[in-house]
Amino acid sequence: MSTTQTAARKPEGGAAVVGRLSAVDRLLPVWIIAAMALGLLLGGLVPGLNSWLEAVKVGDVSLPIAVGLLVMMYPVLAKVRYDQAGSVLTDRRLMVTSLVINWFLAPAFMFGLAWIFLPDLPEYRTGLIIVGLARCIAMVMIWNDLACGDRESAAVLVFVNSVFQVIAFGGLGWFYLQWLPALLGLPTTSANFSFLAITASVVVFLGIPLLAGFLTRWLGERAKGRDWYEAYMLPRIGPWALYGLLFTITLLFALQGGTIMARPLDVLRIALPLLVYFLVVFGAGIAMGKWLNLGYAKTVTLAFTAAGNNFELAIAVAIGTFGVTSGQALAGVVGPLIEVPVLVALVYVALWARKRYFTPAMIAAPPMEEKHDH
Repeated sequence: MSTTQTAARKPEGGAAVVGRLSAVDRLLPVWIIAAMALGLLLGGLVPGLNSWLEAVKVGDVSLPIAVGLLVMMYPVLAKVRYDQAGSVLTDRRLMVTSLVINWFLAPAFMFGLAWIFLPDLPEYRTGLIIVGLARCIAMVMIWNDLACGDRESAAVLVFVNSVFQVIAFGGLGWFYLQWLPALLGLPTTSANFSFLAITASVVVFLGIPLLAGFLTRWLGERAKGRDWYEAYMLPRIGPWALYGLLFTITLLFALQGGTIMARPLDVLRIALPLLVYFLVVFGAGIAMGKWLNLGYAKTVTLAFTAAGNNFELAIAVAIGTFGVTSGQALAGVVGPLIEVPVLVALVYVALWARKRYFTPAMIAAPPMEEKHDH
């Protein structure tokens, strides 16, 4: 789904969808690779860039990066039809499956991968486990939209994940870093998570763009009607999602470029379990959605909300608990550096699977449910 397109969608194959994308969106992987390279170049060539980026923060996240994330999130959330989002809560199959994957299976899988791949590196291992506990509330909206997922379902699942993050993050951290390792006879890690940092991450990176997106749609539709809003307004604000994404990626790589260059083997060791995690969890989400007959749009939404992680929160918690130069913080930073290119690739995998494994009826809407036009 093009970031510049309106909310209208029609059931069609993945190749047709890719063919309809604008030139900018068709070359998205190229722009992302270019943003990564530019970030690394800036980080290596501009003296004091790290200090400047870290000078002002929102919570424990650099202010320029926070701005990029908000710019990235706002257009996607302005596309959501909020009057239809409530029906998602009545889809018990989607809601229960999402909660099980996000809060039971995915964290447990990351715990296992961390111990399998990093048994001798406790700091990186702890950082990976924290990444696994931080469920995605930001970039997943971008990947879901590009893959023609269900926007309303994505908005609701992101909101539910946010609530669970505030409530459950600290308890799950204790469970996976202390109780379960002790039960298995493994070394434990002591960590006190900041409730304030978790809440701030949710409020800033979901609350602000969610409110802005809702108000933009509500005011636009009240003034001019839905047809005008989706045909005129959305195409004008839509491209800013891509601009925000590329800006954020550039700054992330600039901020950590020196560390990546100085410790490439460490980065590789952290990257391997992350790669396995993203691929397996995404594949499990697709398989479970297909098995439950959720239809393509909700299936891909389930997969992306399960595979993505809230790197803003993971980095903030790791820095706040263990320090900015800690191995835990490095593992948190490597998370989005691997997640971004992998999930971009999975957008194209999803569009391919749309044509290969989903019937036209399943692409149009899940059976036996009243659906809106995509």
